[in-house]
Amino acid sequence: MITNYFATPLMIRNHSDLILEITDGTDYRYRGSVYYTLVKYSIINLASSLSEELKPYGVTVISLTPGFLRSEVMLDYFGVLEENWKDAILKDPHFIASETTAYIGRAVVSLAEDPNVFLKTGSATSTWRLSEEYNFTDLDGSKPHWRQYFREKFGEDL
Repeated sequence: MITNYFATPLMIRNHSDLILEITDGTDYRYRGSVYYTLVKYSIINLASSLSEELKPYGVTVISLTPGFLRSEVMLDYFGVLEENWKDAILKDPHFIASETTAYIGRAVVSLAEDPNVFLKTGSATSTWRLSEEYNFTDLDGSKPHWRQYFREKFGEDL
């Protein structure tokens, strides 16, 4: 919110900027803790509300979620490196569906390069949806799809 407060006036002057709010999920389901859930809901709502205020200025605002993120923190948590990350599935089998931070980076680049990105303003989207639309891959050439994995393993949709 602080960054938005200071950056928004600059973006209004340019009439063509992109604000991405990174969150966890694209919906309003419970995420295991009331406080964590509240923060994630707030980020989705911030993007939606801010998009309404910035529409007249041509500024696009989108909330974006990765799937199971294979970040440095998660690699450390599992005691693995990027080179042997699959060893972590012994501790958490769902880590097999994880994605690198480069994957969300490629999603950001795809949005930034899209001349029609303003049509997405106010939306909540994901790396897996954007990889289908823009046809980018993760570093190893795969297309991690957390929604599909979640549906197959847990019988729920995201």
